[in-house]
Amino acid sequence: MSSENHEIRHFVVAITGASGSVYGLKLVSELLRAGERVNLILTSTGRQVLYHETGLDWSAEIKEQRHQVQEHFASIAVDCLAIDDFWAGAASGSAAANAMIVIPCSMGTVGRIAAGLSGNLLERAADVMLKERRQLILVPRETPFSTIHLENLLRLSRAGAVVLPAMPGFYHGPETIDDLVDFVVGKVLDQLSVQHSLFERWGASRE
Repeated sequence: MSSENHEIRHFVVAITGASGSVYGLKLVSELLRAGERVNLILTSTGRQVLYHETGLDWSAEIKEQRHQVQEHFASIAVDCLAIDDFWAGAASGSAAANAMIVIPCSMGTVGRIAAGLSGNLLERAADVMLKERRQLILVPRETPFSTIHLENLLRLSRAGAVVLPAMPGFYHGPETIDDLVDFVVGKVLDQLSVQHSLFERWGASRE
């Protein structure tokens, strides 16, 4: 977004060990395209799944990871936060981001956030979003859901989180896997009020 009137917003994006790393990568790319600032948090299993699914081998050492991520997205507007860095701004309500998105979100992460454990920066940042009444979007990628999964998701929904499962639509006539990914990421961007053209909206062809 090139508008001089655009107010740059701050988003925290977390990628966990659930399958679907491409969702997180695409979201970061779209937020940067829109001129926003992004802090990226990767769990250790998130990095493992990322490598398995995309071939991206991002270091656990945060300085090297920051370099790799900024090179991948060709942007310095994305920064990496170490999973154990409780000194990061995201760990405090006084420096809370505009919104946080956990994409994809594992059921283990869902359970720990629902329990308010705050055992690492991802969980603490999510807890901050809930207590500060800021936007927390969870994109679970699991099937089928167990009763425990559903109860944890319901608890988080009642606490104010948006539960947005990675369930692509098909009414827009997807032809590639990228089209399916774009649909889910586009729905996340809709929640964040970020303009995009990732999919054709229902009824748009009749206008």
